[in-house]
Amino acid sequence: INRERGTTILLVEQNANMALNVADYGYVLENGRIVMEDACDRLREKEDIREFYLGMKEAGVRGERRWKKKKTWR
Repeated sequence: INRERGTTILLVEQNANMALNVADYGYVLENGRIVMEDACDRLREKEDIREFYLGMKEAGVRGERRWKKKKTWR
């Protein structure tokens, strides 16, 4: 619909994986503020997004270290 009619659609979704699969462009909100924005395919490639929002961690990282790691956008 958005491409055919040139209409912007706002999708607000808790499931980041699903949202990144259907949207073209995304915003990451944290505590009510935009902390990152980019095309969804580029957001999906960012290590922080993969780890904190998609539940994918890099090889060799243990669970307890994962939560102590700081996000690069802070």
